[in-house]
Amino acid sequence: MELAKIFDVPLYVKSSFNNESGTLVTKEDEDMEKEVVSGVTYDKDQAKITVIRVPDKPGVAARIFTPLSERGIIVDMIIQNVSIDGHTDLTFTVHRKDAENVRDILTGIAKEIGAERVDCDGKIAKISIIGVGMKSHAGVATQMFAALAGEGINILMISTSEIKISCIIESKYTELAVRVLHDTFTLDQGK
Repeated sequence: MELAKIFDVPLYVKSSFNNESGTLVTKEDEDMEKEVVSGVTYDKDQAKITVIRVPDKPGVAARIFTPLSERGIIVDMIIQNVSIDGHTDLTFTVHRKDAENVRDILTGIAKEIGAERVDCDGKIAKISIIGVGMKSHAGVATQMFAALAGEGINILMISTSEIKISCIIESKYTELAVRVLHDTFTLDQGK
């Protein structure tokens, strides 16, 4: 990547698993910063798993996620609630095809660690906005949340990074969410 910056040469990172064009790696410039949000993505092949009333003590998260990683199950978003009375809820997403297997695995683990139960919701989708300009502009998350709320779309989970904000919503609202976010961030104006 440093060579791409030094010599101003386009660099593509390609997958060895398909023939897609890959990802262009370039240096950031001021024009990229001006475009706060450059895209909206969604994934309807997600399921939300919640382990309810997990004892809040060292090693419990590892006990929950180790059997999943040993079986090659990819965990995406992870959120742990604030501990109340020594217990917390741990929620994460997996690919929908893995949801039942995850629930079966974790039902036994939940009993072993003293958690209350495992819930699974396969009717969710992850919707994300992406843009390099987000890291230098305040209020982008607020705009996203307000746009979804304006359409009556409840946010079930939120995850952020420097250039991406992802929300878990009910899958039935996916297309509406994509449209409203495109409108909110003016992405359909023939750029």
